[in-house]
Parts: sequence; C-alpha cells; structure tokens
Amino acid sequence: MSDVSLQVDVEEGEIIAPATEELPAERELVEPGRHLPPLIRALRPVQWPKNLLVYAALIFSVNVFELRKFFDATGAFICFCAASSAIYLLNDIRDREQDAHHPVKQFRPIASGRVAPTTAMGMAVVLAVGSVLGAYLVDRQLALVVGVYLVLMAAYSFGLKSVVLLDVIMISIGFVLRAAAGAVAIDVPISPWLYICSMLLALLLGFGKRRHELLMLRDEASQHRTNLDAYSVPLLDQIIAVTSSSAVVAYSVYTFTSPALPENHSMMLTIPIVLYAVFRYLFLIYKEHLGGAPELLFIRDRPTQLAIVLWALLSVGILYWN
Repeated sequence: MSDVSLQVDVEEGEIIAPATEELPAERELVEPGRHLPPLIRALRPVQWPKNLLVYAALIFSVNVFELRKFFDATGAFICFCAASSAIYLLNDIRDREQDAHHPVKQFRPIASGRVAPTTAMGMAVVLAVGSVLGAYLVDRQLALVVGVYLVLMAAYSFGLKSVVLLDVIMISIGFVLRAAAGAVAIDVPISPWLYICSMLLALLLGFGKRRHELLMLRDEASQHRTNLDAYSVPLLDQIIAVTSSSAVVAYSVYTFTSPALPENHSMMLTIPIVLYAVFRYLFLIYKEHLGGAPELLFIRDRPTQLAIVLWALLSVGILYWN
C-alpha cells in the first residue's frame, strides 16, 4: 500500500492495519480454518452458514417437525453448499492474480499457489454438476433454482462483478435464490416480504464489505477490484443508510401483513431484536471498522450471536405456540 504499511501475522491468521485518520487499528482474521487442507479451505466452508437461509421457508411455514420436509430442506442446503463452493472456486481461479496483491486474500489457497487452478477447476465442475443432480433428486424446481444460481453467479465471476452497484445486487439475488430454494424444496408458498428482507439484508452486508475494502486498500483498491474506484465512502454511507432502513421497514411490514404468520401479529415482538442486530452491525462497521468479512461477525461477535439466538427462539416460540 502506498501510504500505510500492513503487518500480517500469518501464524495467528490475522491482519493488523496501523491506525490512520480514516481507518483506526484493527485486527481481522485472514482465513478461518487455516489448519484444514488447502483444497477444503478453498471451498470456503465458513461461508456455508449463508445457505441456512434455505430453512426460512421451513420455519415460517411451521413445518419444522415434518420429517419429509425437513429432509428435503436439508437436501437443498447441501446442494447450495456444493453450488456456492463451486462458484467460490471459479471466482478464486479468475481472481488469483488480483488476490495476490490483496493484503488478506493473498493467503487464500489458490492465490497463494497451494491449490493448482486445474485442480480447483476440476473440483468446481464436480460440485456444480453434483449440486444440480442432487437438487433434481429432491425436486425438479429445486434443480432449476440451483441451475439459475450457478449461471448467475458464473456471470458475476466472469464480468458482472466489475459493474458498479450491480456487483452487490447480483450477490443479493443469490440470497433470494437461497430463500426460494427452501420454498420449492418443501413445496410451500413464501411471502414476498421474506424475499425482500433477504435481498435487503444481503445488500446491507455487501455494501458494508465494499466500504471496508475501499478504506483498507485505499490507492490500490482498483488493483484488487476494478470497480472500487467508482465507489466512494460518502456514497456507500448513503447506500448503507438506505438499505438498513429499508430492511427494518420491510421486516416490520412482513411481521403484520404476511398471511402465514399468527393473526394476532405477535411476530411484531421480534422487531426490537432485528433493530438491535442492524444497529449492532452499523456500530461494527462504523465504530469498530469491521465488515470485510460479514460472515465472521456473525460467528465472532457475541452480541450479534445473542441477538440471532433470541430472535430465533422468540420466532419459533411465537409461530409454534400459535
């Protein structure tokens, strides 16, 4: 980097950015699961919790205790884990030269040379084909959803990721497809508001990540991601404000308008927890200057974990008690 130097502690798996006027000192994990074999790490299993979104339809349709539907939803989860790992491999193969200049991503197995691109590509093909075939065994419509996900995310890797704003929107569409996959796997309708909430949450996390990258990479941002120069911190701050507000409003409307929820509108009791979780995320990206790896915030940040657990318990209690 041109104006600051980064000290990377490889043994601890952390990156230390010295304090500056724009970005105070922070420590963030380079790559979790660093003791796993390189090829397994390249699959990014730490990202698989994102695919838990496929269970949303199962939970909110009050079908958790129906074993057949539970197994079908679990099949959808496994298929999306395979499909998303295939895309991660493809993306890392495409970006290996750019990632080599990134202070954090240079330690990824493909960028660091610990996994050969040919090996990664072979694994990606196996996972992609296997995910579609596995989805077909669960439901034909699920196979279609997984196939659409693979095509869209491949298009993202091969060019759409360079289009400003559309790059994050494409990622958010991937989350919507996860929610849709859970619905088609168990053959239940799902509220459009849940799709909207999923998309807005993904947009919030995605733009928060772009803001972190822009601050961390500074003058070298375009060397890692070609469209980062088109962003600015003030622009991202405004977008984050809009998406966070919209996400809270959309969820609030969902709690008292969805016909699938209790008629006494008791799901509105979960709104304060969602508000806290969103505010906590904003605190982490603005005050603690985190956000480069949103999935790790959910794993490492205890207040966020507590909010998620409380929301889940209260939601399940309300849905199944009624």
